[in-house]
Amino acid sequence: MGFTRRTLLGAALGLGALVATVPAMAADVTLKLGWTTSDGATDPYAIAARDFAAALEAEMPGVFEVKYFPNRQLGDEKEMIEGMSFGTIDGGIITNAVIANVEPAFQLLDLPFLFANEAQAHKVLDGDVGQELMGKLRNRGIIGLGFAEGGFRHMINNTRPVAQPDDVSGVKYRVMQNPVFLEMFSSLGGNPVPMAWGETFTAVQQGTIDGLEIPVAVIQANKFAEVTKYLSLTRHTYSALGVLISKRSFEKMTREQQEAVLRAAPKAIAAQRAQVAENTTRIIEELKAAGMTVNEINDPAAFRAKVTGVYDRFKPRIGAELMDKALAEVN
Repeated sequence: MGFTRRTLLGAALGLGALVATVPAMAADVTLKLGWTTSDGATDPYAIAARDFAAALEAEMPGVFEVKYFPNRQLGDEKEMIEGMSFGTIDGGIITNAVIANVEPAFQLLDLPFLFANEAQAHKVLDGDVGQELMGKLRNRGIIGLGFAEGGFRHMINNTRPVAQPDDVSGVKYRVMQNPVFLEMFSSLGGNPVPMAWGETFTAVQQGTIDGLEIPVAVIQANKFAEVTKYLSLTRHTYSALGVLISKRSFEKMTREQQEAVLRAAPKAIAAQRAQVAENTTRIIEELKAAGMTVNEINDPAAFRAKVTGVYDRFKPRIGAELMDKALAEVN
């Protein structure tokens, strides 16, 4: 029996409808990537996540799908680290101070006034010291892909500007649940209050604490200018952000996919650092325009003199050899 024009047309339309209902090919690897801060355009955690996804796509188009979970959707950072160890969370952008609660050697990077500038920090983080630190996480079920940039941390509060060490005295500062930060602020005469990130904005707003210490991009992205008056550019600690992935998630990938991840991470970190640097100067001006009073500190050496004891106390936990190697690179 022959086919009429109408029969052929009907068959073609039917085939087209069938093709239209077939879903697009799913990605071979889905990675759930979490962080605790916002998904804002200038948030350094969010920039790191987006740049990592873009770098993976460039390495192996269509193979990786990175799903974003900002704003503590996967829990606080401690919970995310535990999840990566167990393999229930694929990856995260995690603050160094929280990683240090799992692996004490990371306390090295939180030592006050260790780095004079970003270039110095990058040299240490991308070199032997950074590699040695990340290597220690493998035994805990986590692969460290590198250190993105949170930027230098500064003090913000509602009591007074900080220009000299005495200005910290008596002020209640939220600090991360990390012993180096507790010792640092105690050495400066402040009243450090360890607190999870998710509780911090409300605590400042209600006056439970006077202030906190964070990079300028995080101040802006999380709207702390609405609840704090003073921003003092203390640059007391460089905030390194660990780009981490679960060892279990990594080992499920093919060798080619693993190699793509290892190539993508440093490219993403380089792009993220450049973007954070570009944003910082502009953000400070925007925070001024939003009503914050911004000041530089008078004498960084006076602050360093107050915290030398922190280095001595934490050297045994960090490891004398590792600390000496880092200090040799920055002096």
